[in-house]
Amino acid sequence: MTQTQAPEPATSTGPITGFDRYFGITAQGSTIPRELRAGFTTWLTMSYILVVNPQVLSSAIDVPNAFTQLLTTTCLAAAFGSLAMGIVARYPFAQAPGMGLNAFFAYSVVAAMGFPWQTALGAVFISGVLFVVLSAVGARRAIVKAIPLSLKLAITAGIGAFLAFLGFKSAGIVVINEATLVGLGSLTAPTAWLAIIGLLGTAVLMFKKVKGAILYGIIGTSLIAIIAQIPVYVGADGALVPFSGFADGVIGLPVWPGDLIGALDIGAALGLGLFSVVFTFFFVDFFDATGTLTGLAQRSGYLDAGGDMPRARLTFSMDGLAAMFGAFVGTSTTTAYVESASGIEEGGRTGVTASTVGVLFILSTFLWPLAGAVPGAATAPALILVGALMMQAAGDIDWTDLSHGVPAFLTVILMPLTFSIANGVSFGVISYCVIKLASGEGKKISPVLYLVAALLVARYVFLDEG
Repeated sequence: MTQTQAPEPATSTGPITGFDRYFGITAQGSTIPRELRAGFTTWLTMSYILVVNPQVLSSAIDVPNAFTQLLTTTCLAAAFGSLAMGIVARYPFAQAPGMGLNAFFAYSVVAAMGFPWQTALGAVFISGVLFVVLSAVGARRAIVKAIPLSLKLAITAGIGAFLAFLGFKSAGIVVINEATLVGLGSLTAPTAWLAIIGLLGTAVLMFKKVKGAILYGIIGTSLIAIIAQIPVYVGADGALVPFSGFADGVIGLPVWPGDLIGALDIGAALGLGLFSVVFTFFFVDFFDATGTLTGLAQRSGYLDAGGDMPRARLTFSMDGLAAMFGAFVGTSTTTAYVESASGIEEGGRTGVTASTVGVLFILSTFLWPLAGAVPGAATAPALILVGALMMQAAGDIDWTDLSHGVPAFLTVILMPLTFSIANGVSFGVISYCVIKLASGEGKKISPVLYLVAALLVARYVFLDEG
């Protein structure tokens, strides 16, 4: 297995401090400036969530100043989740309210099924409790250990393909096509050529091994976008929003989400009618976050020879705790973000990176007009290039062994095609178990993986995906 390229060796200028020792900065071959830079890069690639999450949820949550209250809530949830992952678990994996889950919350649970948004928040909270319980007893760690190395590598590569797809979509290079589902957008559109310029420029910087290449690429492309007043792609429909010219200024006072904090209705969510809703929140985030964390851990070099991740139980618990906190302050499920890979590629290897993201999200409650000026087309090159780097994991898969190759292929291809990391992981696990069992090699599979595969099959057969 080819190891992830490690950061350049850190140069010590003095004795290792307690801060350094706690986070393992020098031990991971990193430095504080490198970790801070990586955190800033991750935050920039995630900053779109400041606008998109409130936009999605405000269609379902009917309170005064819903958008601005939800913007503050988004910042609080992302800050708590990232700080918990950084300070407690000590990994460079940032968290924020998850895309897809927020759409399921707003459009399916509240709008289509007719449940009050307070009850839906209660369902999110309960799913978070289940995450923590399963993590504390070691169930999530056992599942990760049971997944074969070939699928772990495929998860990493699949996340790379998914990241690249997100980048092309946010730049308008890949668009909806009624005849072929997706198609090529207009390359003469300003968002497209901006992304192409940023992609080529950042690639050159990376090829020349310029420190901070991805960060410089985002900042440089953003400056071009602001000067040229290039619009931003936001929303599921890819609707263009014109550049505001900083109409709201650079600094804005946050609106305290008093109507959202503590508004969740856990009692109502415990009703039998919401079992499928709770299970869907739980299922999607469980395998989405588990796949994301596993892929990021593999990319950052944290998986050992047996495919295990140190502090796995604690790490997964922080993921569940973040979901609980997010529901309490009024947002849909908070989860690990694949955009963390951009900071990892910048050299981020410790919890200082995620903690930096958390602090920046706290500051975003005041600097949200500035963060909102960073267009998706400016962060798209970073997502595409990081996706290309993560695809390197596919080279370590034994494609000649079809019992590994076919499940790995399904894992990689279905993540972008179904717009879901969870679906990719699920089909990979199910197909791996079926092929191994049918070919007479069933004893090589852990009973834990068989149980997971059975639950996944039951989930797809008996419950709507939403």
